[in-house]
Amino acid sequence: MYALADCNNFFVSCERVFNPGLNDRPVVVLSNNDGCVVSRSNQAKALGIAMGVPLYQVKEILNRHNVAVLSSNYALYGDMSKRVHATLRQLVPAIEIYSIDEAFLDLRGLEHTDLEGFAINASALCLKNTGIPVSVGVAPTKTLAKIASKWCKNRPELKGGYFLHRQDDRERILKITPVEDIWGIGRRFSRMLYDHSVHTAFDFTCLPAEWVKTKMSITGLRTWKELQGEPCIDFSDHVPPKKQLCISRSFAKEIFDYEKLAGQVSLFTSMVCEKLRKQESTCQQAVVFVLTNRFKEDVPQQAESRIITFPVATSSTLEVNRAVLKELSFLFRKGYGYKKAGVVLTGIIPRNAVQLHLYDNTDREKHARLMQVMDEINTGIGRGTLALATESAEGIRMNRQLLSPQYTTRWSDIPVIYV
Repeated sequence: MYALADCNNFFVSCERVFNPGLNDRPVVVLSNNDGCVVSRSNQAKALGIAMGVPLYQVKEILNRHNVAVLSSNYALYGDMSKRVHATLRQLVPAIEIYSIDEAFLDLRGLEHTDLEGFAINASALCLKNTGIPVSVGVAPTKTLAKIASKWCKNRPELKGGYFLHRQDDRERILKITPVEDIWGIGRRFSRMLYDHSVHTAFDFTCLPAEWVKTKMSITGLRTWKELQGEPCIDFSDHVPPKKQLCISRSFAKEIFDYEKLAGQVSLFTSMVCEKLRKQESTCQQAVVFVLTNRFKEDVPQQAESRIITFPVATSSTLEVNRAVLKELSFLFRKGYGYKKAGVVLTGIIPRNAVQLHLYDNTDREKHARLMQVMDEINTGIGRGTLALATESAEGIRMNRQLLSPQYTTRWSDIPVIYV
């Protein structure tokens, strides 16, 4: 048995924990640079505000219904996600973090317990410990657990948990689940299935296995079997190291000054190298890229990148940053307004698999000790406590005019209660 714990309207729920005035009020949270809606309260959904819609297209609705609009507060959301996952870890042998607001729970060995009660209790404990409403779906497979979790999201009578195991219940729910809502069925397969009069998850399960395998390969067949109640997707509580890491951002306003652009790129480099060390890896290559605003056709345009290959794979922010800024100086063109930039690390290998170079004169042990101290201080006190002199002191230049305080990760933003 598996369970999926899915935080309801996660970004909005995080904001409501520290600002109760947002409860029972329509709320939306925006993407980077306050561009599009990426999280909606149930009240906002009822107004017809779609996920991903650009802000300018719904401004009239937002104003007319007094909708609270907030910029994305990723520091807050990331910390609250860790708290939810920490609560879930207390309840099961292992969890698999699927995304910032979802986690699979391994319930194998617990089949003879009250799994309906487990789901309800897990939801209640998350709400008590973190303030975040969580829907917990339990089922024989991960795909069915996703469906069970979604089923109890808007059904208060289920108390946040649902155990989908009876054949009659499964067929009833699959008959009203659109095929595009099945985990693992993307847009291309959804369109293909609709062309073959397959509109629901139940319709999909009625297809012959050979047809599914021919049209959708082994991946589609695996999903088909999961909906039949046959586990085919492995559980993994170990997150495999990523083979490519990237930090990039679009800026609130075009950057024309090299020093300001270099400060942003240096900050991106520091962030991506920190991620690299966190997964105990090193990189053999780095890519730095810059983009101008392609929507301004009357100004000079540039979309260019440069690749750096390191003689010895590294995870040192100092080493990568020096090389990235050197290449950035070749990319920069005076008079061009840069709207986006980023740093990509590739050729990623484990830290203990680095091939040394005969003529390498870098003190790698010193770099490793320095990076370890830097990471420990920034983790314990707060990101940016120790930073490279080349990093932008202003932080990332994004348009976040509606940003809430970082209640749990910044000392100056901790709520104060006067009694």
